[in-house]
Amino acid sequence: MAIQTELKGMIMRALPLLPLLAIAAVPAPAFAEAGDVLLRVRAVVVSPNEDSGSILPAFPGEEVDVTDSFAPEVDITYMATNNIGFELIAATTQHDFGGTSGVTGGIGQLGSTWVLPPTLTAQYHFSPESSVRPYVGAGVNYTVFYSEDATNGLENAVGPTSVSLSDSWGWALQAGVDVDLNEDIFLNFDIKYIDIDTTATLRNATLGTQQVDIDLDPFVFGIGIGFRL
Repeated sequence: MAIQTELKGMIMRALPLLPLLAIAAVPAPAFAEAGDVLLRVRAVVVSPNEDSGSILPAFPGEEVDVTDSFAPEVDITYMATNNIGFELIAATTQHDFGGTSGVTGGIGQLGSTWVLPPTLTAQYHFSPESSVRPYVGAGVNYTVFYSEDATNGLENAVGPTSVSLSDSWGWALQAGVDVDLNEDIFLNFDIKYIDIDTTATLRNATLGTQQVDIDLDPFVFGIGIGFRL
């Protein structure tokens, strides 16, 4: 957790500074053009901006929170015109969720899950002829939850427990900038907001079926290197 927090802080501090530093190192502009295929490899921090309902029916008023996660990410962008591109990202992260108050808060972490949120965005790239090219985007996301597990703390309290989270359709927004290093390689800085809503279901013999609705809605902060293919 401490490492993830520090990495998140480093990325957020670097986002406004690194493009300015990189401009001085740019030897020549490398234009973005229709037909270009761009591959980016990023380090990302996925930071849920969660809004939780109660754990029902047994624990009204008791909500959950969700941890941040750090992971590598790969995306590919096709430039349909000089200004318009389409980006598809691929990354997967693991998150823990736990109680925040009452009985479940005393247990702490309740479960964990892996999250796979493929996201397709349509982007508008400003100044495609420049070596520093900001862009904005909007699109659609489908999130798959897999390899869900109950924690030892939960199972010690209530016995063997199965955990599942429902998949989610949602929308996504992004903003970023590409900064050329040479004709084929560039730095990338990117922020996304992804709409992800899920229902977590926990089943065991002691409490039966308990459910909690969670709006994850994470911010995704990324820094990486891009390549023209």
